[in-house]
Amino acid sequence: MGSGGVVIRKRGFSFQALLPLFLAFFSLQKVSGLNYTINVNNRQVSSLRLERIQRHLNKINKPPVITIQSPDGDIIDCVHKRKQPALDHPLLKNHKIQRKPSEMPRSVKVLKEEEEGGDSKRSKEEDDIIKGAWQMWHRNGTRCPKGTVPIRRSTEHDVLRAKSLFDFGKKQRKFSLHRQSDAPDVVSGNGHEHAIAYTGTQEVYGARATINVWDPSIQMVNEFSLSQIWILSGSFDGSDLNSIEAGWQVSPELYGDSRPRLFTYWTSDSYQATGCYNLLCAGFIQTNSRIAIGAAISPVSSFSTNQYDITILIWKDPKLGNWWMGFGENMLVGYWPAELFTHLADHATMVEWGGEVVNSRANGEHTSTQMGSGHFAEDGFQKASYFRNLEIVDSDNSLSSAQDISILAENTNCYNIKSSYNNEWGIHFYYGGPGKNPQCP
Repeated sequence: MGSGGVVIRKRGFSFQALLPLFLAFFSLQKVSGLNYTINVNNRQVSSLRLERIQRHLNKINKPPVITIQSPDGDIIDCVHKRKQPALDHPLLKNHKIQRKPSEMPRSVKVLKEEEEGGDSKRSKEEDDIIKGAWQMWHRNGTRCPKGTVPIRRSTEHDVLRAKSLFDFGKKQRKFSLHRQSDAPDVVSGNGHEHAIAYTGTQEVYGARATINVWDPSIQMVNEFSLSQIWILSGSFDGSDLNSIEAGWQVSPELYGDSRPRLFTYWTSDSYQATGCYNLLCAGFIQTNSRIAIGAAISPVSSFSTNQYDITILIWKDPKLGNWWMGFGENMLVGYWPAELFTHLADHATMVEWGGEVVNSRANGEHTSTQMGSGHFAEDGFQKASYFRNLEIVDSDNSLSSAQDISILAENTNCYNIKSSYNNEWGIHFYYGGPGKNPQCP
């Protein structure tokens, strides 16, 4: 290990790489065959399965230029941008990396009279305690070199927490039930619950919002709590839904801890076979050397004290058609190439902003997994989580305040949402809740 927490990869042995060979050799010595198993987190795992997992990890963990050890235990590999996993996608074999978008969305400030809005202006005191959240792996002062992108390294234990190798890095498919034609795809048969704002019925070319960051508690390892933007097009009740998603998420199954992490997701077939979280499959092309997708966000908001938030912008490049992601005020993260999509190759038809949790109903009761801060919307600033300055990108590549927002929550006794407007925060909402409580059994 070098100074500043940097590990230079050298020739020599790696226990991680040799583990499958070691297990296979040991199994032959022990029982002569492939039935030898080891216990990982109280699960019996065959050496054959571990070999398959290692082959998959060798595909997605690209050889780094340098490696950075994060204070939270993550390993961040600085990979040459032309070696990143995205370019393994069969549709991207001849893809030339777009260094930057042809143009940024033009900001259009739409001001309303105060009396047309809802709550009052934010005070200077509120301004002083809202800060931007950053990433934990930066704390040792080391950055990835120019021309590389930071990628959070995946391990055997990350894969073993998933139901299967196929399920690793993927969302469960949502099965919509009795969906209204003008409502978003949020009602599902696999325990997903939401509190969201949404807009549709028009051509949409992107969206932006500033999202309050918290660290909600998760009851079961296979549950999660997230806050994100969805960019959607296609059939909600079919198999051709296209979705681009980004925000923050707490997922013990995916990351092995309870820290909120910056994440992305995409699918072009209703979460069936295409797409994944972050860079866990080929697809999303990263261009930024300072932001690691999947890395922990720090610091996070605290009840009745400092609030931290992140700003996320997703928009379609007017010339090349790729969907770009921006972070903060003016930082480009990377893009989803147009080749990945069918409907989104043209435009989006709906945007959603808000929270989602998985309710696995362990022991037949509603989960106590929290959404947002774990407090209901009516608790307000410094207590409930918020989305502020909701904006959309139109066909002229202009950003303007979102109009005609609707809100939806399946079970307001567990998680709820309340929207409002003022000149400082524009269209905004508070949302979330504790899950299980006397009114949510």
